[in-house]
Amino acid sequence: MYTLTVNGQEVTCEEDKKLMHFLRDDLGLTGTKDGCSEGSCGACTVLINGRASKSCLFNLSKVEGKEVTTVEGITQRQKDVFAYAFAKAGAVQCGYCIPGMLISAVGMLAKKPDPTETDIRKGIRGNICRCTGYVKIIDGIKIAAQMLRDDTPIPDEKEDGHLGQSMMRVDAKEKTLGTGKYVDDMTLPGMLYASAVRSAYPRAKFLSIDKSKALAHPDCVAVFTAEDVPGNNKIGHLEFISDWDVMIPVGGITRYVGDAMCLVVSKSKETLDEIKDLVEIEYEELAPVLSSEAAMAKDAPLIHEKGNVLAHEHVIRGNADEKLAQSKYVVTEHYSVPINEHAFMEPECAIALPEGEDGILLYSGGQGIYDEQREVSRMLGLEKPKVHVHSMLVGGGFGGKEDMSVQHHAALAAWLLKQPVKVLFSRQESLMVHPKRHGMEMDFTTGCDENGKLTAMKAVIYADSGAYASLGGPVLQRACTHAAGPYNYQDVDIDGYALYTNNPPCGAFRGFGVCQTAFAIESNLNILAKKVGISPWDIRYLNAVEPGDTLSNGQLVSNNCALKETLESVKPDFEAADVAGITCFFKNSGIGVGLDDYGRCIISVEDGKIHVRSSAACIGQGFATVATQLAVEALDVDPELILVEDPDTTRTPDTGTTTASRQSTITGEAIKLAAQQLRVQLDMGRSLADLDGQEYYGEFNPRTDPINSDKENPVSHVGYGYASEVVTLDEKGKLGKFVAAYDIGQVINPPAAAGQIEGGIVMGMGYALTEHFDMDQGYVKAKYATLGLLDATKVPEIETRFVQSRAIHEGIAYGVKGVGELATILPAPAIGGAYYALDGQLRDTLPMSDTPYAKKRR
Repeated sequence: MYTLTVNGQEVTCEEDKKLMHFLRDDLGLTGTKDGCSEGSCGACTVLINGRASKSCLFNLSKVEGKEVTTVEGITQRQKDVFAYAFAKAGAVQCGYCIPGMLISAVGMLAKKPDPTETDIRKGIRGNICRCTGYVKIIDGIKIAAQMLRDDTPIPDEKEDGHLGQSMMRVDAKEKTLGTGKYVDDMTLPGMLYASAVRSAYPRAKFLSIDKSKALAHPDCVAVFTAEDVPGNNKIGHLEFISDWDVMIPVGGITRYVGDAMCLVVSKSKETLDEIKDLVEIEYEELAPVLSSEAAMAKDAPLIHEKGNVLAHEHVIRGNADEKLAQSKYVVTEHYSVPINEHAFMEPECAIALPEGEDGILLYSGGQGIYDEQREVSRMLGLEKPKVHVHSMLVGGGFGGKEDMSVQHHAALAAWLLKQPVKVLFSRQESLMVHPKRHGMEMDFTTGCDENGKLTAMKAVIYADSGAYASLGGPVLQRACTHAAGPYNYQDVDIDGYALYTNNPPCGAFRGFGVCQTAFAIESNLNILAKKVGISPWDIRYLNAVEPGDTLSNGQLVSNNCALKETLESVKPDFEAADVAGITCFFKNSGIGVGLDDYGRCIISVEDGKIHVRSSAACIGQGFATVATQLAVEALDVDPELILVEDPDTTRTPDTGTTTASRQSTITGEAIKLAAQQLRVQLDMGRSLADLDGQEYYGEFNPRTDPINSDKENPVSHVGYGYASEVVTLDEKGKLGKFVAAYDIGQVINPPAAAGQIEGGIVMGMGYALTEHFDMDQGYVKAKYATLGLLDATKVPEIETRFVQSRAIHEGIAYGVKGVGELATILPAPAIGGAYYALDGQLRDTLPMSDTPYAKKRR
């Protein structure tokens, strides 16, 4: 028997289990989050005798007789202050790390009530945040510290809510205090637990399975195999490429170590691993295909029947060979970038249970409930309406939660057993299974004239797309369509291949293929500038597009483009620095390239509230607040009248996946269209009481043109955001400061937008300098602790500016452009430019070698 005090109450437990599991499972204190279970992320931080400690590292025997305080147990005054301070500062995005951050801050402030910024950074260095870049969290702790010192009352502030106004996120309080529910925070009566046995080899023939020992375990409820799938055993995020096995059938060949061989269901989550170890599987190990080069070999084994080429894109405009031959200066370089891990804070989790006589209810934390409905219904052989999907809070995604991971297995087990089933990934399973950022091998040739005017470029891109299609094709498209950069030249030849290998699948990741090609083209520009004898700023400004120009894909640049203005904004910072790198780039908003891109919204009046109903997933970007402010702008009402509903397939219309920086723009226009219909009624003098029960529907599907359209000026995407960044180096060769100037059109909420940029910059900095996803011969060796994620002490100063064109409100959704992806694209090329300026050496691989960060890692 172990006895301790939790939040002022004496509690006991007979089993010497992990403190984190005792708090969450036995006491229901789910504000303590399980992010990694290995002491690396800090999401489970609690106070033990007043000291901030990671509860996953302590068994109850180690804390017997001690006092434990969770986020639920801090004083009401502390709750009120931090809820206000974090909301005011814009410190909350996905929210999964925030209760742990708060506890670390409480522990630090108990010792240092008037902390310096250095004190705060050190105080939270054990807590990882993947969304915010820490800037706004630090600001929030500063606000809270001063309010607690001065005993300041919580201000009674009235929110305006119109576009361009700062507004506290509508979900900030519940995320800060840990009362909001992510899927793993839910427990249902009679719930079972399921987990898949994964392949022992990257590539092997599945010869046989013996389930008898597992089924004999007293907690084992079932062991399901591919034979038990009632519908289609193939799933896939893209409806026209369903190539991912729900489970590998006996006689089939595995494609990576994340393949599910069978699904074990237990009465207890504690015994799942025991039961999985009892399943006996016989394999015939086969030689894996581990690189794009190997996949292209003539004698390469076929990973899929159709071959190893998932996608091929050849973007041609003008005559690049002819123009390069005529160019004064030509640079050709090879660039190599690795597979990269999202490292979102919340491991994947789903719960499914029977609903009605012949339906299923799925609680999900993914990026698109209608994608999940489609894939699960196909797997189960059900009509789509029979699969009811509801999104809980999502603890980060960045593209890594677009594909099925746990949802289909939870639904399958619940359907077969007619009981609630939870499937939760361990952090290690998450690292092994879900798709990554593509590793790419790239050859880039870029030419210019004697003055630095760009003439033409050629590129050949090989993307390692891993075992399954995922979003590999669209990622390759975006890598190719953006490869020439936001510059005014018309002769390009970009040949891209996405190849199947036996590595983990690669798909959507913030930047969506553009992080890779931007690094290459921007590095080439720095070399060209040196050859010409002009500065890196000069060559970019000379070639940067402005309204009326033509992008290299042929699209006319819209009137609300302010790329040159972003360069002008950062010019003084670049020129004043002793050593600095500069880059500018662009990123599309919306899916584009001729595909349907529906935004849909229902505005309904219910009991005096205006409900905004859209299925857009919030993965940290704050869509509920975005939707609120767009509705306020259209309706000119108090934001307290607006209620944004959670995505739910029975209540909210299909508005597509949260991807491609599209929701604020595409669904934002649908919200505007629906709200304007209500506005007409309100302007006629009708009250909300008069309109109770009325619904107004908005739909928007912009027309775009496919890649290599024969139009003179095709529309590849409905809009682009533009940005420029400068990063300086200090005397030790470390990053000194980022200055970021962004043209994202109409800024919806300045602190929230700045937080997106800061988070994107820190993520891009990690990609450039420190992040490694360790693999060996197709086996995942990475652990959360070894990914090279940056903590608050490693992040330099970041200054964010918003630059707007005179035509800011032109375009859809009041001129709003996406920012989430753009923010991750610029840091790596800017950092590469800074080190090139320092020593004249090109860093052509990521993470970069010969930097203080690389040395420290070794």
